Amino acid sequence: MAKKPLILALFGVTIVIVLFAWDDDPPETFEFQAVYDSGIVTVTFSDKSQKTQSSVLQILGMSESFWKEFSGSKFVEHVPFPDPKYGWKAHPVVLDIKHAELGHIQLKTEVYSAGESIPRVIYSHP
Repeated sequence: MAKKPLILALFGVTIVIVLFAWDDDPPETFEFQAVYDSGIVTVTFSDKSQKTQSSVLQILGMSESFWKEFSGSKFVEHVPFPDPKYGWKAHPVVLDIKHAELGHIQLKTEVYSAGESIPRVIYSHP
């Protein structure tokens, strides 16, 4: 029984160390969003550090998931998308990035309609 609190404490400390060890502040370094308007999802990505080497964009939960590879630190992609049956949360937008300093990272967000509040972006090391 004493092992469980110790494991949870170590996990919490690990998370804090990872967050403080990350030199760049991801929300300040990356811009990533997916906006829906008139049957089209417009996905934009920009790396202010200009150190993204390549990235793979995926939109999941569609009848046929969208997948496309990009090179460079910036892109805009327009994806035809019918109105979602189960809401936007059923269609995560994921970007796998190879970054010169940060290594392999992943950004995840969800689609939102123009005029709605912008959903948060989740940053992780897969």
